[in-house]
Amino acid sequence: MKIKFTLFVVVLFCQISVGQVKDTIASREKLSEVVVTGQLEPQSIKKSVFNVRVITKENIKQLAANNLADVLNQYLNITVQNSGSDGRSTVSMFGLDSQYFKILVDNIPLVSDTGMGTNVDLTQVNLDDVERIEIIEGSMGVTHGANAVTGILNIITKKGGSNKWDISATIQEETVGNEYSLTDKGRHIQSVKVGHKFNDNWYINIGGNHNNFKGFYDDKQGKDYIVNDGLRGYSWLPKEQWVGNAMLGYQKDNFKIFYKFDYYGENVDFYSPVLVPQDNYPFPETFFARDKRYLTNRFYHHLNANGKLFSKLNYNVSVSHQKQERDAELFDYQLETKKESNNNRFTYQSKEVFYSTGTLSNFFNNKKVDFQLGYEITNENGFYSGAAGTFLDNVLQSVDVRKRLENYDIFTVAEISLSDKLSIRPGLRYSIQNTFKDQYASSLGLRYLFKKGLEVRASLGKSYRTPNFDELYTYFVDSNHNVQGNPNLVPENSTSYEVSFKRVCDLKSGAQIANNVAVTFLDVDDRIDLVLTQITPSKYKYININKYKMWNISTTEQYAYKNWNVKIGAALVGISQKLDLAELGITSDDKFLYSLQLNSSISYNVSKWNTLFALYYKYNGQQQQYATGTNEKGDAEFYLNKINPYSWMDASVRKSFFKNQFEVTVGARNLFDIKNVQITQGNGGSGGGTHAAGPQALMLGYGRSYFLKLTYNLNFN
Repeated sequence: MKIKFTLFVVVLFCQISVGQVKDTIASREKLSEVVVTGQLEPQSIKKSVFNVRVITKENIKQLAANNLADVLNQYLNITVQNSGSDGRSTVSMFGLDSQYFKILVDNIPLVSDTGMGTNVDLTQVNLDDVERIEIIEGSMGVTHGANAVTGILNIITKKGGSNKWDISATIQEETVGNEYSLTDKGRHIQSVKVGHKFNDNWYINIGGNHNNFKGFYDDKQGKDYIVNDGLRGYSWLPKEQWVGNAMLGYQKDNFKIFYKFDYYGENVDFYSPVLVPQDNYPFPETFFARDKRYLTNRFYHHLNANGKLFSKLNYNVSVSHQKQERDAELFDYQLETKKESNNNRFTYQSKEVFYSTGTLSNFFNNKKVDFQLGYEITNENGFYSGAAGTFLDNVLQSVDVRKRLENYDIFTVAEISLSDKLSIRPGLRYSIQNTFKDQYASSLGLRYLFKKGLEVRASLGKSYRTPNFDELYTYFVDSNHNVQGNPNLVPENSTSYEVSFKRVCDLKSGAQIANNVAVTFLDVDDRIDLVLTQITPSKYKYININKYKMWNISTTEQYAYKNWNVKIGAALVGISQKLDLAELGITSDDKFLYSLQLNSSISYNVSKWNTLFALYYKYNGQQQQYATGTNEKGDAEFYLNKINPYSWMDASVRKSFFKNQFEVTVGARNLFDIKNVQITQGNGGSGGGTHAAGPQALMLGYGRSYFLKLTYNLNFN
């Protein structure tokens, strides 16, 4: 009822304000942001058939965000899933995990451990050279291929500059909860960017970033703790990251070309809580620990050219090569001497990807009809070492696994303006797969512009998700585990529907009110899940077995007046999952389970002080999901996991000095001091029994943290 009341009030307020609307070009240009994701050519949001959400560079600066995890916490329908045990953060949208959501950089999917654009660690995506972020919810399989089921996120990087020299240097210091020191606690970030414009045609950008997260102790005692009581180590693992990037570009008339290079390096340290005693007779015994270090190196190359062929056709072609290697270094750490020994480093996972995509458009000399023809080529070469202990050829021996996944796609999209108000956009993709049956995706989009600023959009999309490396080839069997992949898996198929309404009201006072309401439905068949196939001893296997349905209604309202900017949003999502364990003879309830999200932000700019105040808030309501387990009798059953609701709030103050050359940002993250949220287990979905295990905790954050960011900008011609 509260959501319905909010929608009613906002729509009514816009209706009343129509009589006061000042329909000027200047006022409407405030929302005429140019977007490129999923478009035939760069165009304003208003002209886009898709409902595009934009996170601006200003939004990123207000949050003092260094990576994607710092940003996405505050947005509707998106949940950031953190893991202190391995330092990773991934994204979930509409209740589906990061396998269904695709992350791109300048339209190139970013390589990850198990996917191409999916399952990306958000903490590994640096935002130093980002111009803006564009998000489209729903199926984007036609334009972006496999795994773009719940949506896509496209990071648009900065290209060139208006000055001959643009130089920026930043130092950022943060507490980690209430822990901070210059040496062994807190988060310490340094970055530098240099841009040079040689002339009207050539430019170059170079940047580097160092992010040293010292870990979160909480109730742990760090790596040099010598008491064997299980308290050695960290609640959140220490992580050190290095980022380097460079871009060289050339543009003349209608021709543009750029080459972009990125390097990413990461060290994550794991310190075992178990101490191993050593006989040191006649002296007291000494201790050592068997520790680990995980090292990642990723190289990214991207060459893009776009322009016109035969003075008519628009072309845009990208070629990318990415390589990621993940090493593990095992060593013994002597607690008394604080020295390492018996170091053994090996590569346990690597992925090398050749990727290319390109489009041709503007085939007709007609402003009412446009047509795009495109291709996509993906060649993934994945490797896992048998020494990692996860990928086995059979029960008897451990071997290396090398597999190649390829697809060759063609797609076509048309955009037809039936009138100045009505546009229609059909699309189709055909994918030739080397591992699975050939796949296809299709879509249909509509946009209609009513009078008085009302925009209506509708879309239908069919997409697919291909099984990842883990789901296909995992074979982890020992005396305590039996987890098996399945090379016979088939891709999942999904269908999504969306209708959205957008209204912009410009008032005579100079204020602007914008409202966006969207209703989405998603249906996924043949969903892949790791299921319990045998109780004693326990056996798990990846199987195409489940169904997933989701519907969502969301609304956002924005009010801008003079120095004030206020946003309020709400989203209600209902999720139905049918979990079918045929081998055990049980099936879950498939009723819809509901969750509510609210968010808001408010900012105020004090012009005479060059100071901006910003406050962000998000409420995540209770989430529910069925899981498998055993009851008191030892029989398999489904029980309902319930994740308790929680709130998240961030605040910042940014002030500029010396004609905007020097910026100081201070603020706080996680003002409600959230660390963990309880997971409770309720009644089973099949037999109605109660699962015996007690409540668990989901790790969300490391408590209330404070930051100080200093940035110096130097621009001259």
